[in-house]
Amino acid sequence: MKAKALDQLGALRERLRRAQVEAAEVEALRADEVLRLASVRDEFSTSVGPVRRLRAAGKAVIHRERPAPHPRQRELDEQRAMQEALSDEVDVESLLLTDDGLSFRRPGIGPDVLTRLRRGEWALQAKLDLHGMTRDEARGQLAAFLREAHRRGVRCVRVVHGKGHGSPGRLPVLKAKVQRWLAQRAEVIAFAQAPGPQGGAGALLVLLAPRKARE
Repeated sequence: MKAKALDQLGALRERLRRAQVEAAEVEALRADEVLRLASVRDEFSTSVGPVRRLRAAGKAVIHRERPAPHPRQRELDEQRAMQEALSDEVDVESLLLTDDGLSFRRPGIGPDVLTRLRRGEWALQAKLDLHGMTRDEARGQLAAFLREAHRRGVRCVRVVHGKGHGSPGRLPVLKAKVQRWLAQRAEVIAFAQAPGPQGGAGALLVLLAPRKARE
């Protein structure tokens, strides 16, 4: 019995010795890691240089709402396409009806509509003045103006093209072109020369088609 007890005691001592050795190895590894981290910190501090903590500003960070994106490029593309679509070579005689004054109406639009338009009985809701513009500028402005007016559901507008007093030869250069351009626009269903108080021979009253609900 004594021999067996001595053998067990020896084994226990051996396990304790091994545990001490492993603990010493772990402690040594830990010390090496601490030294390595300290070395890294020293290298970083040397590279960055002296630093100081910033004082708190004490201000709240406010996130402002960004404005909704505006499809500017798409509008420019559409305007360019519409400019190219309005031709100066349309035979105006086939599009314009000449009665008591210069006028135009699409099939299905009765003559009474033109009569009321010439008399200024339609309420004007928008105006475009093309004075001083070049042909291309006027064409682009007219296309954009009609598109926006129709989008907003506007029915009657006035387009001022001038009487040509400031043009070479005192001829209304834009007058005939505006008539051709208007006659090519699908949303234009009629136009007539404006009465004297609203511009006379220097302006046109334009009637636009109703805006469809799905548009």
